[in-house]
Amino acid sequence: MQKLLSSLSLAAFLALAPALHAQDTTTEPANDESANDESAETEDSPPLAEGLSMGEEDGQGQIEPYVKAEHGDWSLQCFPVEDDDGEEPCQLYQLLKDEMGTDVAEVAIFRLPDGGQAVAGATVTVPLETLLTAQLTVAIDDGQSKRYPFSFCSPVGCYARIGFTEDDVAAFKGGAKATVTLVPAPAPDQEVVLKMSLSGFTAAYDEATVIEN
Repeated sequence: MQKLLSSLSLAAFLALAPALHAQDTTTEPANDESANDESAETEDSPPLAEGLSMGEEDGQGQIEPYVKAEHGDWSLQCFPVEDDDGEEPCQLYQLLKDEMGTDVAEVAIFRLPDGGQAVAGATVTVPLETLLTAQLTVAIDDGQSKRYPFSFCSPVGCYARIGFTEDDVAAFKGGAKATVTLVPAPAPDQEVVLKMSLSGFTAAYDEATVIEN
C-alpha cells in the first residue's frame, strides 16, 4: 500500500510538472529587475531532492535466538536485546526425533511469574499433518499421561501451548525421560511416540529466565 501511494504521488507530480513549466514559460517578466530577482530567488531555493526522507530501518525484523549453554540434552536458547542493561529472555529447547532419527517436533519451555497455577509454560511444535483432534499427550517416566489441545497452526507447523504446575516441573527434574505422543492425520489409527530426554533439565531450567509477557 505504501509503494502504491508513493507511485501515485510521483505520477501526480510528473503529470503536474509540464503544466507548471508551460505556465512559467508563457509568463513574461514585468521588467528586467523583476526577472533578475526571480532568477536569484530560484538559485537560492534548495534542490527538490533536499528535504526528502530517505527512510530508516525500522528494526522490527525477526529476532533469532542463540544457544547460550548446553545442559545434557537441553539447550538454553536466549534472545538478544538491544538494551545492554536488559535481561535476555532465555528458554529451554530440545529437538525431538523419531526412531529413524528424523526431526519431528520441537519443545521450548520457559518459566512464568509467581502467582499463577502454572509456574512454567511450553510450546510444542509438530508437523502440519498431525491429527489435531487427537491432541498431544505427555507422560513422565511411567507416570500418568496428560493430554493437551493444539492452539493454532502456521505454515511452519501446529502448536500446543502447555502450562506446567509445580508438581509437573518437580517430576521433570526428578525424571529420566518424558514421552510425547501425537497422531498423524494420514494414519489416525497409529501413534508417533517421541522420547524427550530429561538429562540436564534441572540445570537448564534454573538458568532460564522468567518470561513476563
